[in-house]
Amino acid sequence: MPAPRRKAETTDTATADDRQPVSLGLLDNLLGYRLRRAQLSVFQDFLIVMKDFDLRPAQFSVLAIIAANPGLKQSRVSEALGINRANFVALLDELEQRKLARRAPAPGDRRSNALFLTPKGEGFLKDAYRHLVVQHEKRVETVLGSADKQQLLGLLEKLTALA
Repeated sequence: MPAPRRKAETTDTATADDRQPVSLGLLDNLLGYRLRRAQLSVFQDFLIVMKDFDLRPAQFSVLAIIAANPGLKQSRVSEALGINRANFVALLDELEQRKLARRAPAPGDRRSNALFLTPKGEGFLKDAYRHLVVQHEKRVETVLGSADKQQLLGLLEKLTALA
């Protein structure tokens, strides 16, 4: 007969101290840290809202840029979004496999690709945008308020001058 098993030790030893907020220390007043945390929060909400569309923020951004600039060279889209070339190629491959975007030879430059949305991609982007605005952007605006959202957009635009 096997020996009786001892009760496994639990690792749940949370004390009142463990439930206290963690001090951010030097991070508390660092803009970059706060921006990154805000970005993570906004992206997490985006992913939840876009789950049914199987759409990540970078994919949405690529589709939006292509829609606004049909025929733009692949390198220009990548540059506009700050996505490195290798990552952009993989991202675009996914969008092509899903038949949302397509590459075509760029006029006057056979070494470059011009990008276009497919008809399926155009409809997909419209539906995704409508869904995103109705849910995600409204939640963000509920947290910030309309005036603060507009002010934040302006301030963030100013910060892009650092790069």
